[in-house]
Amino acid sequence: MILVIGATGHFGRETVQALVDAGQRVRALSRTPESAGLPAEVEVVGGDLTRPSTLAPALADVTRMFVILPYGMDAAPLLQAATEAGVRRIAFLSSGAVVDGPAAQPDVIAAYHQGVEEAVRATGAEWTFLRLFFPAINSLSMAMQLKDGDIVRAPYGGATSAPVHELDVADVAAAVLTTDGHAGRVYELTGPESLTQAEQVRILGEALGRELRFEELDAGPVRQQMSRFMDGDFVNALFDLMEATAGKPAHIDGSVERITGRTPRTYAQWAADHVADFS
Repeated sequence: MILVIGATGHFGRETVQALVDAGQRVRALSRTPESAGLPAEVEVVGGDLTRPSTLAPALADVTRMFVILPYGMDAAPLLQAATEAGVRRIAFLSSGAVVDGPAAQPDVIAAYHQGVEEAVRATGAEWTFLRLFFPAINSLSMAMQLKDGDIVRAPYGGATSAPVHELDVADVAAAVLTTDGHAGRVYELTGPESLTQAEQVRILGEALGRELRFEELDAGPVRQQMSRFMDGDFVNALFDLMEATAGKPAHIDGSVERITGRTPRTYAQWAADHVADFS
């Protein structure tokens, strides 16, 4: 049995579907199982990561687990319960901000994910880490602006990334959980091309049949505004990561192709798949 933690989010939902398509027995943990909306083949079990006493039923007979956590979530209760239940293989969706080697991580995003990675290693289970930098679904944040016009206003139009489709992440996760040879491996998952934020807006416009335009904003006021309703250290870390990429081609890793046997989906494919999200 494979347990997916974070099964109702973008990456978890697609991974669940990939595992079902592969004929695997899949269980999903959800705080609201009645509204999870997962495939009928999936066993959805109620539970809450903040209430360790609720986790045992979800972990019964589980040998493999895919873990997706919201930033800041304490992973210790889940990993302790998984160890006690005898989970033998854990794949964790981590962050590309993590830097291997130094005693201290460069920012709070990297530090949090590196801490979870260390906790996963400490379980003694086989582990695999899937590190993401800027997934393509980050572009969904543009949807609200595009309801009122054809201009996306944001800082760092020249910031680059190699956006990866959530379906590619799901395919890799499913392979890691169902085939051997991935224990103790760290995979950086990227799309096939380096794009600036402004280029992503243009490509998204082509999919929508609209002539979209990127308008640069001063980063300082935007940082201050976002810090009013989000953790300030998190906002600064995110913006610093973006600023550091400006004018530099994004790193493109071949992990998706090596593991799945096919070229990663392009950002244009992602945009075409998500046209309805921008309607």
